[in-house]
Amino acid sequence: MPHLDFPYRFDGSGRTAGTDDVDHVRDLIAQVLLTAPGERVMRPDFGAGLLQLVFEPNSVAVAATAQMLVQSSLQQHLSHLIAVDAVRIGNDDGALRVDVDYRLLRDGSTASAAIDIPGGGAP
Repeated sequence: MPHLDFPYRFDGSGRTAGTDDVDHVRDLIAQVLLTAPGERVMRPDFGAGLLQLVFEPNSVAVAATAQMLVQSSLQQHLSHLIAVDAVRIGNDDGALRVDVDYRLLRDGSTASAAIDIPGGGAP
C-alpha cells in the first residue's frame, strides 16, 4: 500500500508523491526526531525535540542526552513498527548526525536511517 511521501510533494505526473513501506518508516523516524514535544496540538507528547539540542555545546552529556531522546522517542511512538538495534550520535562539521539501525517488525528486515540536523550538537 503506498504512503504519502514526506515532505509532501508532487511527482512527475502532478499527483501527490507516494513512497514504499521502507521509505515511509524512514520518514516517520525523521518526523519523530525533528518534532518538538508540544508542537502537535492533539499529541502534545509526540516527538524527540532534537532541534532543541542544535545550539548546545559539544559534550559527552549532550551526546548522551540526544541518544536517550532518540531511543525513548522511537520506542514510545514507533514500537508497533520497528525495534531499534542501535543509535549513534555524531557531529559532522557542526551538524548533529543521528544514525538509527532498526528492524521492521512486520518481516524482520533490517534498515537504517540517517538524520542530519544543521547547526551544532554532539561530539
